[in-house]
Amino acid sequence: MKFGIDRLLTEPELRKPLEGKRVSLVAHPASVTADLTHSLDALIAAGFNITSAFGPQHGLKGDKQDNMVETADELDPHYNIPIFSLYGEVRRPTPAMMTSADVFLFDLQDLGCRIYTFVTTLLYLIEDAAKSSKSVWVLDRPNPAGRPVEGTLLLPGQESFVGAAPMPMRHGLTMGEMGRWFIDHFGLDVDYRVVEMHDWLPEAGPGFGWPQDRIWINPSPNAANLNMARAYAGTVMLEGTMLSEGRGTTRPLEVLFGAPDVDAKAVLAEMESFAPEWLAGCAIRECWFEPTFHKHAGKLCNALMIHAESEFYNHTSFRPWRLQALAFKAIRNLYVDYPLWRDFPYEYEYDRLAIDVINGGPALREWVDDPSATPHDLDALAAMDEASWIATVRDHLIY
Repeated sequence: MKFGIDRLLTEPELRKPLEGKRVSLVAHPASVTADLTHSLDALIAAGFNITSAFGPQHGLKGDKQDNMVETADELDPHYNIPIFSLYGEVRRPTPAMMTSADVFLFDLQDLGCRIYTFVTTLLYLIEDAAKSSKSVWVLDRPNPAGRPVEGTLLLPGQESFVGAAPMPMRHGLTMGEMGRWFIDHFGLDVDYRVVEMHDWLPEAGPGFGWPQDRIWINPSPNAANLNMARAYAGTVMLEGTMLSEGRGTTRPLEVLFGAPDVDAKAVLAEMESFAPEWLAGCAIRECWFEPTFHKHAGKLCNALMIHAESEFYNHTSFRPWRLQALAFKAIRNLYVDYPLWRDFPYEYEYDRLAIDVINGGPALREWVDDPSATPHDLDALAAMDEASWIATVRDHLIY
């Protein structure tokens, strides 16, 4: 199996159109070849005329830990090329940045979730390439969450840096496919190409999207493994709550919650009573942790750990968005007045609750807070949107 970067480096006919062109690379720490050489190093060593590079959220080096922690532009000390930050003074390439190259290679490992900001970075790059008559090539990489689709569609007017367009939380596409849909949806006129993967089998076990012969490298500091990538479309919603998502521990975003004032066993029992079918496809284990930083730092938290891995994982029945919604609902049922929703600036959105920014609308929060709401109410709303999305993107699938 080959990723896009490996094919570009080894197949002369793919690289021929780049001869005589100034080339830029959008990359992060997981932008590596099969032998773990960083794409920037590999492209320059192979003779590509790399004239600039870009880093997304968390930086080209992946050193920025949290949301809204910005990275500055810099000059690469080894190659003497500018490294532009797309999560600093700007999140969209400026006209001056776009003059640095003719072709922009996008080589970011994604997690298959709308809120993971690399999706929005791709859209912004394509839009600005269209304005400046530049080319965008996506060096495609696997969607580690595979093809399953889950969640409600982002509502018109709810766009943000974590919500680029009306897509569900778990979108089921690769970045190459997502770019094709963006161009169609927004009616963009741009020279766009996908260097496709060879032999990516998103429905084949045991990886179900992630090839077993490739090791995992964190695309962002808290994306530590495949289990996190599978759970993320649910656990990321914890960022909009007062509950810990495990930041400040060694297994962030792999828990349904952590808190010093919530009984995890009682919550799990309430989940099993309210919507047992939403617990399918994984194992849930009670655990404890004490975050060294972030929410509840220095306090002992009771938690529920997700294991969407090994023999506990069922690719077709695991639904992390519903699972996380169920955990919220169980906490609300047991602790009616619990201050669940965190009111703070989230990804540069200051006028909406973070949970609504994350979900692209208020529907999930309203379902959790409505004492009369049933599992069917949320399931019916999401199922309609999921079916609509699957039909919408069918013609843009490559694999």
